[in-house]
Amino acid sequence: MSVLERYDKETIMELQILHWFESLHNPVTDPVMYAITCLGNAGIFWILLCAAFLFIPVFKKDRKLGLSMAIGLILSLIMCNGIMKNMSARIRPFNADPTFENLYGIFNGIKDWSFPSGHTSASFAAALAIILWDRKKGIPAVILAALIAVSRLYLTVHYPTDVLASLLLGSLYGVIGYFVTKLIMNRSEKARKVFSGEEPYRKLFAKA
Repeated sequence: MSVLERYDKETIMELQILHWFESLHNPVTDPVMYAITCLGNAGIFWILLCAAFLFIPVFKKDRKLGLSMAIGLILSLIMCNGIMKNMSARIRPFNADPTFENLYGIFNGIKDWSFPSGHTSASFAAALAIILWDRKKGIPAVILAALIAVSRLYLTVHYPTDVLASLLLGSLYGVIGYFVTKLIMNRSEKARKVFSGEEPYRKLFAKA
Protein backbone atom coordinates (compact mmCIF):
# COMPACT_ATOMS: atom_id res chain seq x y z
CA MET A 1 0.00 0.00 0.00
CA SER A 2 1.39 3.43 -0.99
CA VAL A 3 1.64 6.33 1.45
CA LEU A 4 -1.32 8.15 -0.11
CA GLU A 5 -3.61 5.12 0.00
CA ARG A 6 -3.68 5.30 3.82
CA TYR A 7 -5.82 8.45 3.86
CA ASP A 8 -9.27 9.66 2.88
CA LYS A 9 -9.87 11.20 -0.55
CA GLU A 10 -9.75 14.80 0.71
CA THR A 11 -6.38 14.30 2.43
CA ILE A 12 -5.00 12.50 -0.61
CA MET A 13 -6.06 15.42 -2.83
CA GLU A 14 -4.40 17.92 -0.49
CA LEU A 15 -1.18 15.90 -0.39
CA GLN A 16 -1.21 15.74 -4.19
CA ILE A 17 -1.57 19.53 -4.35
CA LEU A 18 1.44 19.84 -2.07
CA HIS A 19 3.42 17.47 -4.28
CA TRP A 20 2.62 19.86 -7.15
CA PHE A 21 4.06 22.73 -5.10
CA GLU A 22 7.05 20.53 -4.39
CA SER A 23 7.55 20.07 -8.14
CA LEU A 24 8.15 23.84 -8.36
CA HIS A 25 11.22 23.66 -6.12
CA ASN A 26 14.33 25.07 -7.75
CA PRO A 27 17.55 26.83 -6.67
CA VAL A 28 16.11 30.29 -7.44
CA THR A 29 12.73 30.28 -5.67
CA ASP A 30 13.67 27.92 -2.82
CA PRO A 31 15.71 30.50 -0.83
CA VAL A 32 13.18 33.24 -1.65
CA MET A 33 10.26 31.24 -0.31
CA TYR A 34 12.25 30.18 2.73
CA ALA A 35 13.16 33.80 3.49
CA ILE A 36 9.53 34.87 3.08
CA THR A 37 8.29 32.16 5.43
CA CYS A 38 10.91 33.15 8.01
CA LEU A 39 9.38 36.64 8.13
CA GLY A 40 6.30 34.99 9.62
CA ASN A 41 8.16 32.91 12.22
CA ALA A 42 6.50 33.62 15.58
CA GLY A 43 4.86 36.59 13.83
CA ILE A 44 8.15 38.46 14.31
CA PHE A 45 7.88 40.80 11.31
CA TRP A 46 4.32 41.79 12.18
CA ILE A 47 5.14 42.24 15.87
CA LEU A 48 8.06 44.53 15.02
CA LEU A 49 5.89 46.50 12.59
CA CYS A 50 3.15 46.78 15.20
CA ALA A 51 5.69 48.04 17.76
CA ALA A 52 7.02 50.56 15.23
CA PHE A 53 3.53 51.96 14.61
CA LEU A 54 2.86 52.16 18.35
CA PHE A 55 6.13 53.53 19.69
CA ILE A 56 8.37 55.12 17.03
CA PRO A 57 7.65 58.88 16.89
CA VAL A 58 7.81 59.10 13.09
CA PHE A 59 4.82 56.73 12.96
CA LYS A 60 2.77 58.45 15.67
CA LYS A 61 -0.13 59.07 13.28
CA ASP A 62 -0.25 55.30 12.73
CA ARG A 63 -0.73 54.33 16.37
CA LYS A 64 -4.28 53.25 15.61
CA LEU A 65 -2.86 50.81 13.05
CA GLY A 66 -0.53 49.44 15.70
CA LEU A 67 -3.32 49.01 18.24
CA SER A 68 -5.54 47.25 15.67
CA MET A 69 -2.64 44.97 14.73
CA ALA A 70 -1.90 44.18 18.37
CA ILE A 71 -5.50 43.16 19.00
CA GLY A 72 -5.62 41.05 15.83
CA LEU A 73 -2.30 39.35 16.57
CA ILE A 74 -3.29 38.55 20.16
CA LEU A 75 -6.58 37.05 18.95
CA SER A 76 -4.69 35.00 16.37
CA LEU A 77 -2.24 33.71 18.97
CA ILE A 78 -4.98 32.71 21.40
CA MET A 79 -7.35 31.15 18.88
CA CYS A 80 -4.83 29.58 16.51
CA ASN A 81 -1.91 28.48 18.66
CA GLY A 82 -3.66 28.28 22.01
CA ILE A 83 -6.97 26.62 21.12
CA MET A 84 -7.51 25.44 17.56
CA LYS A 85 -4.23 23.62 16.96
CA ASN A 86 -4.69 21.54 20.10
CA MET A 87 -8.36 20.87 19.33
CA SER A 88 -7.69 19.73 15.76
CA ALA A 89 -4.48 17.77 16.45
CA ARG A 90 -3.95 17.44 12.69
CA ILE A 91 -0.62 15.91 11.78
CA ARG A 92 1.67 17.82 9.44
CA PRO A 93 1.80 16.87 5.75
CA PHE A 94 5.45 15.81 6.03
CA ASN A 95 4.49 13.44 8.86
CA ALA A 96 1.62 12.03 6.81
CA ASP A 97 3.87 11.61 3.77
CA PRO A 98 7.59 11.32 4.59
CA THR A 99 8.55 11.62 0.91
CA PHE A 100 8.29 15.44 0.95
CA GLU A 101 11.56 17.31 0.49
CA ASN A 102 12.81 18.83 3.75
CA LEU A 103 14.11 22.12 2.34
CA TYR A 104 16.66 23.77 4.63
CA GLY A 105 15.71 21.29 7.35
CA ILE A 106 12.51 23.24 8.01
CA PHE A 107 10.60 20.15 9.16
CA ASN A 108 13.09 19.55 11.97
CA GLY A 109 12.04 22.62 13.95
CA ILE A 110 8.27 22.10 13.69
CA LYS A 111 6.72 20.31 16.64
CA ASP A 112 3.14 21.63 16.76
CA TRP A 113 0.00 20.57 14.90
CA SER A 114 -0.85 21.55 11.34
CA PHE A 115 -4.30 23.18 11.58
CA PRO A 116 -4.56 26.12 11.41
CA SER A 117 -1.50 27.90 10.01
CA GLY A 118 -0.14 30.34 12.57
CA HIS A 119 1.98 32.13 9.96
CA THR A 120 -1.02 32.73 7.72
CA SER A 121 -3.42 33.66 10.50
CA ALA A 122 -1.06 36.22 12.08
CA SER A 123 -0.11 37.67 8.69
CA PHE A 124 -3.68 38.29 7.57
CA ALA A 125 -4.71 39.54 11.01
CA ALA A 126 -1.99 42.18 10.79
CA ALA A 127 -2.49 42.98 7.10
CA LEU A 128 -6.26 43.46 7.38
CA ALA A 129 -5.80 45.64 10.46
CA ILE A 130 -3.50 47.86 8.38
CA ILE A 131 -5.45 48.05 5.13
CA LEU A 132 -8.72 48.96 6.83
CA TRP A 133 -7.05 52.13 8.12
CA ASP A 134 -4.56 52.89 5.35
CA ARG A 135 -4.87 51.44 1.84
CA LYS A 136 -1.43 52.66 0.78
CA LYS A 137 0.31 50.82 3.60
CA GLY A 138 -2.16 47.96 3.56
CA ILE A 139 -1.71 46.77 -0.02
CA PRO A 140 1.98 45.80 0.45
CA ALA A 141 1.03 44.20 3.78
CA VAL A 142 -1.67 42.06 2.16
CA ILE A 143 0.72 41.07 -0.64
CA LEU A 144 3.33 39.99 1.91
CA ALA A 145 0.68 38.09 3.89
CA ALA A 146 -0.35 36.26 0.72
CA LEU A 147 3.27 35.40 -0.08
CA ILE A 148 3.79 34.04 3.44
CA ALA A 149 0.66 31.91 3.03
CA VAL A 150 1.89 30.54 -0.33
CA SER A 151 5.33 29.87 1.17
CA ARG A 152 3.74 27.51 3.69
CA LEU A 153 2.37 25.43 0.81
CA TYR A 154 5.56 25.72 -1.23
CA LEU A 155 7.57 24.37 1.71
CA THR A 156 4.88 21.67 2.28
CA VAL A 157 4.51 22.41 5.99
CA HIS A 158 0.71 22.95 5.83
CA TYR A 159 -2.23 21.50 3.95
CA PRO A 160 -4.11 23.85 1.57
CA THR A 161 -7.16 23.81 3.87
CA ASP A 162 -4.94 24.86 6.81
CA VAL A 163 -3.86 27.93 4.87
CA LEU A 164 -7.28 28.78 3.44
CA ALA A 165 -9.01 28.55 6.82
CA SER A 166 -6.26 30.60 8.43
CA LEU A 167 -6.52 33.27 5.75
CA LEU A 168 -10.22 33.68 6.57
CA LEU A 169 -9.80 33.46 10.33
CA GLY A 170 -6.81 35.79 10.40
CA SER A 171 -8.69 38.33 8.30
CA LEU A 172 -11.54 38.14 10.80
CA TYR A 173 -9.16 38.84 13.69
CA GLY A 174 -7.79 41.85 11.82
CA VAL A 175 -11.30 43.18 11.20
CA ILE A 176 -12.14 42.72 14.89
CA GLY A 177 -8.96 44.59 15.81
CA TYR A 178 -9.98 47.45 13.55
CA PHE A 179 -13.49 47.76 14.97
CA VAL A 180 -12.37 47.39 18.59
CA THR A 181 -9.85 50.18 18.03
CA LYS A 182 -12.54 52.37 16.45
CA LEU A 183 -14.81 51.66 19.41
CA ILE A 184 -12.09 52.62 21.90
CA MET A 185 -11.36 55.84 20.03
CA ASN A 186 -15.05 56.73 19.69
CA ARG A 187 -15.73 56.10 23.38
CA SER A 188 -12.77 58.13 24.67
CA GLU A 189 -11.59 61.52 23.44
CA LYS A 190 -8.25 60.92 25.14
CA ALA A 191 -7.80 57.62 23.30
CA ARG A 192 -8.83 59.21 20.02
CA LYS A 193 -6.21 61.93 20.33
CA VAL A 194 -3.47 59.57 21.51
CA PHE A 195 -4.00 56.87 18.87
CA SER A 196 -4.40 59.49 16.15
CA GLY A 197 -0.99 60.83 17.13
CA GLU A 198 -2.25 64.19 18.36
CA GLU A 199 -1.23 63.61 21.97
CA PRO A 200 1.51 61.59 23.76
CA TYR A 201 0.65 58.37 25.59
CA ARG A 202 0.88 60.03 28.99
CA LYS A 203 -2.34 61.88 28.17
CA LEU A 204 -4.20 58.58 28.50
CA PHE A 205 -3.45 58.59 32.21
CA ALA A 206 -3.72 62.31 32.86
CA LYS A 207 -6.60 63.56 34.97
CA ALA A 208 -9.31 65.38 33.04
